Amino acid sequence: MKRVSTLRRDLNDGLWHSVSINARRNRITLTLDNDAASPAQDTSRMQIYSGNRYYFGGCPDNLTDSQCLNPIKAFQGCMRLIFIDNQPKDLISVQQGSLGNFSDLHIDLCSIKDRCLPNHCEHGGSCSQSWTAFYCNCSGTGYVGATCHDSLYEQSCEVYRHRGNTAGFFYIDSDGSGPLGPFRVFCNITEDKIWTLMQHNNTELTRVRGANPEKPYSMTLDYGGSLEQLGAVIDGSEYCEQEVAYHCRRSRLLNTPDGTPLTWWIGRSNERQPYWGGAPPGVQQCDCGLDESCLDVRHFCNCDADKDEWTNDTGFLSFKDHLPVTQIVITDTDRTNSEAAWRIGPLRCYGDRHFWNAVSFYTEASYLHFPTFHAEFSADISFFFKTTALSGVFLENLGIKDFIRLEISSPSEITFAIDVGNGPTELIVHSPSPLNDNQWHYVWAERNLKETSLQVDNLPRMTREASEEGHFRLQLNSQLFVGGTSSRQKGFLGCIRSLHLNGQKLDLEERAKVTSGVRPGCPGHCSSYGSICHNGGKCVEKHSGYFCDCTSSPYEGPFCKKEVSAVFEAGTSVTYMFQEPYPVTKNVSLSSSAIYADAALSKEHIALSFVTAQAPSLLLYINSSSQDFLAVLLCKNGSLQVRHQLNKEETHVFTVNTENFANRRLHHLKINREGRGLTIQMDQQLRLSYNFSPEVEFRAIRSLTLGKVTETLGLDAEVAKANALGFVGCLASVQYNHITPLKAALRHSTAAPVTIQGVLTESSCASLMDSDVNAVTTVHSSSDLFGKTDEREPLTNAVRSDSAVIGGVIAVVIFIIFSIVGIMSRFLYQHKQSHRTNQMKEKEYPENLDSSFRNDIDLQNTVSECKREYFI
Repeated sequence: MKRVSTLRRDLNDGLWHSVSINARRNRITLTLDNDAASPAQDTSRMQIYSGNRYYFGGCPDNLTDSQCLNPIKAFQGCMRLIFIDNQPKDLISVQQGSLGNFSDLHIDLCSIKDRCLPNHCEHGGSCSQSWTAFYCNCSGTGYVGATCHDSLYEQSCEVYRHRGNTAGFFYIDSDGSGPLGPFRVFCNITEDKIWTLMQHNNTELTRVRGANPEKPYSMTLDYGGSLEQLGAVIDGSEYCEQEVAYHCRRSRLLNTPDGTPLTWWIGRSNERQPYWGGAPPGVQQCDCGLDESCLDVRHFCNCDADKDEWTNDTGFLSFKDHLPVTQIVITDTDRTNSEAAWRIGPLRCYGDRHFWNAVSFYTEASYLHFPTFHAEFSADISFFFKTTALSGVFLENLGIKDFIRLEISSPSEITFAIDVGNGPTELIVHSPSPLNDNQWHYVWAERNLKETSLQVDNLPRMTREASEEGHFRLQLNSQLFVGGTSSRQKGFLGCIRSLHLNGQKLDLEERAKVTSGVRPGCPGHCSSYGSICHNGGKCVEKHSGYFCDCTSSPYEGPFCKKEVSAVFEAGTSVTYMFQEPYPVTKNVSLSSSAIYADAALSKEHIALSFVTAQAPSLLLYINSSSQDFLAVLLCKNGSLQVRHQLNKEETHVFTVNTENFANRRLHHLKINREGRGLTIQMDQQLRLSYNFSPEVEFRAIRSLTLGKVTETLGLDAEVAKANALGFVGCLASVQYNHITPLKAALRHSTAAPVTIQGVLTESSCASLMDSDVNAVTTVHSSSDLFGKTDEREPLTNAVRSDSAVIGGVIAVVIFIIFSIVGIMSRFLYQHKQSHRTNQMKEKEYPENLDSSFRNDIDLQNTVSECKREYFI
């Protein structure tokens, strides 16, 4: 009979394991590491008896096969604490020959070293070992590397933005390889600021009744991370805030001016804070108390007036040392008609104080010094640099014999040298291009008990395994020198920023303020990162980094990559009026449409994207100060046509009929004219190229219209046909030179010279590609990220009451009445509009069109003798 344990685990891990075999008659139980396997029972009812001899580790060579069998190779390893029938066996007696015998083994000695004690796997990584090495399993820890030292996550939302990410939920690890773990935040990456939002477990407006000083109401807030993690984010940010709102009816807040606060909040210092949003610490006031605008001037909070009607005190807390709010306590809602409702918003921070923390070294003898870098078993160093020098030392730290040094040893080489007492180890990364090109480059170096590694930018990582024997502690005792050495030789000339050592962030700028030869800050971020701004966006330098200015781009967002698009209904029109006659000119970027005198070498750039299922339709119409115009339209068969009239006698017609473009797919059109050369691109393919004659004159522009043209007097006949239905669909990323008319209509309709007629609804064109674009409906904006409600009536959404039900019934009745009135009004309006349209058609086209146009618009059948047509 042979039974194999079903307990599945790795037993050759170099660790001690316990085994127990218990045999009772016809039942055998095997227990491994206190985990018993299912007992194996012999169905033959054979009796099991132990013999008088036990063999451990294998069978002696002089035994016959029937006496002892080796089903596998003899055991190699160590045994201890051997018990037979619960009696310990003295192995020293075996060694002395008084108990049993042995051969080829060492007694009272185990040559397997326990390499997992202590456990050098960091951040909760599990350790296993072989005869000669230990290994770390980092699964589920959030860290990677030979010793689970390196975090999988970035240290801030600013870094995620720098990596090209947009808004979303991310895990951040504020101290990198340090002891604090990662936690989840929302990164709201906008054009000017990158906000980090840390939400807690109670975001709704919460009603409170029946609280008094003897029985207070309290709520503790959980942010999904420890106070140490939250504190690291706050301390590393330039600014943090948290909105607090207290809605009250006969419920006092701070009991101003002289009373004991009846409501307070507790921050991370675990102390009561008797001030409210909008007021500074140490002042028992609310926001209205600072500008003397409270309901009762005798009090410093609106709620302290103790009115029998709803009011509120709302404001932002922004003193970082007190944030976040961890608890709120309310004690004044136990009187007649006394009631309160509170809401505390998410903790919001922006600005990474360390990612752009930079210094400039401008003499070879200059350096910054910091306390000794303590990293006996593991060390990681990371930073950015830029230089034009041939060589120089980034940093150095010395011990009696040990040292650590990072330097640019030649224009294309970075060297990482370290000695832990076994002789220097040197790693060199060779770059195929010069590193002293005055661009930012990233360096990351790490040393642990398993390996030493070095990486520069995205070049291949250099790694060297550490020796299993010899010294392994890195013992340093001098100051840490940054930008130079203790001997003041081989100093670094250039900039260093975002220096991290084992997750700790060194404040280079603060130290540079008191050090000669070093300046805080380093300009020139756009020279390295300007390419991250897309679609005509311009990189703008800031003291701490850069941002993309999308003013002259039809796109928006942190990198000018988010399209600005809108849905047009039948009759919708967007008209951009140029403030002065606008000659198309050289590629000059200005914020206003001012007049230019020099139009000798003119340029025009028109770009737009569209989705529609309607043909014919008019997409764009540019009107000059004279009778000249440029129109982009779809013909009845879905082909795209560009009509360019440069004088009364001649109209150039360019047709792209490679497919039906009214097919509910997103199409991209670009029209470029430089001098007298015209090119038309459709969906990134060059479709047409043409050179105008030297006699052609390009006149000043008066207006640009998207969708239906409202001023139809004198409109070209073919354009009028397309304009009859206007445009139904979606337009996106519309641009004329540096003017972005659709973006102006959606973002700056009150400031820009733009007029909107009809219904214009902002929406993504991609969302309409698979829907019926002819059945355009209004798209309402969703609620904010965390479901924030309108707090002007604090209990409307937070408290369900009988009055709310009655109000709902009344609202339904009113809605039905208005619906009936609306339907009747629409019927009457359509009847009147139909009559007016017939009159307009007769007025606009008395001679140019026959009666068949009213039933069948065909833009391909009518060609005037004075028009030049070009097809592709």
